[in-house]
Amino acid sequence: MVSKACYVAAYRKKLEELASFPDMELTLLTPPFWRTGDRKAFLEAGNSQGYRMVVENPVRNGDFHLHFYRGLPALVESLRPDIVHIDEEPYDFVTFHAFRAARKAGAKTIFFTWQNIERSFPPPFSWFEHRILKGVHGALAGSQDAADILRNKGYSRPLYVIPQFGIDPDLFFARDAKEIPETFTPEHPFRIGFSGRLVEEKGLLALLHALVGLRGAWELRLVGDGPFRAPLEDEARSLGIADRVHFLGGVPSNQVPEQLRSMDVLVNPSLTWQQGKTLWKEQFGRSLIEAMACQVPVVGSDSGEIPNVVADAGLIAPEGDVVALRAHLQSLMDYPGLRRSLGERGRQRVLQHYTQRRIAEQTYACYQQLLDAP
Repeated sequence: MVSKACYVAAYRKKLEELASFPDMELTLLTPPFWRTGDRKAFLEAGNSQGYRMVVENPVRNGDFHLHFYRGLPALVESLRPDIVHIDEEPYDFVTFHAFRAARKAGAKTIFFTWQNIERSFPPPFSWFEHRILKGVHGALAGSQDAADILRNKGYSRPLYVIPQFGIDPDLFFARDAKEIPETFTPEHPFRIGFSGRLVEEKGLLALLHALVGLRGAWELRLVGDGPFRAPLEDEARSLGIADRVHFLGGVPSNQVPEQLRSMDVLVNPSLTWQQGKTLWKEQFGRSLIEAMACQVPVVGSDSGEIPNVVADAGLIAPEGDVVALRAHLQSLMDYPGLRRSLGERGRQRVLQHYTQRRIAEQTYACYQQLLDAP
């Protein structure tokens, strides 16, 4: 498996689950860090139980579309694998580079995509995508929208709709029912949470406006950082709610569960967003399943995959609809029974569909079908 995302320790739990199958021998190629602008997110410490991890700094680290691993062809040649799982988009050079190495070694190939908006890419990315869609043996799509786009582009080989990663329910465990308050006071306010990148398309301006007029004692806790932090701070001040909005910054992935369990609701108000030629809509909403696993009720917008992820285990508001968002938050604040029932339903939904074990089982089944196919 080739995956830059697996520098995150929590994501590698899926690989441990995959490696637990009795006939599986798994090797991961991942970077020692991933660069975002001037920042480096380093490979997180954690177990690699049952599988081998090869760490190599890719050429053009931080460039999503043009990075590649110089040592990958030699690694594939030495391993002679049955399958090379390229955990990257089909239009990226790393995918094309790994595909060629796998083909030379006689291995079957499968890639992963989150791309849920149909786009045409300029050369050389259009060339990479065309060659991958014609030549690979299988594809994994993180959502039905992403799967539909692959089919619209002419991809005709086996296609499986499976999220890229699940969560570990032993790490994201439910908080004690005794810790869930019935009522809220200024000393113990209703804690509204957000976890993720602070960027405009996450709809956080709408969330701030929804909080204006929310009755009762509440506070907003924003876990994460990003370029939109300063505009959000300015807007909170202009709305007169800055003293109730807390920016906690980024936290290591192993501290996220504790932050989520401190919340009374998690909100993901993402927008389908366009800036110039760039169009974006929510691909999954990982923070939702993390909160659901912690038995924290969730409120999401109807952007992209969010309604399918949440289903009947949370509340959905039309994206950008401040009034509907405020009404959902008020209901959760006022009715402890609703908070409890949605929290319980959320955890059950995660256990049924979104654990690392469940994702690994589905991925393993895809491998078996690829091996059996001519």
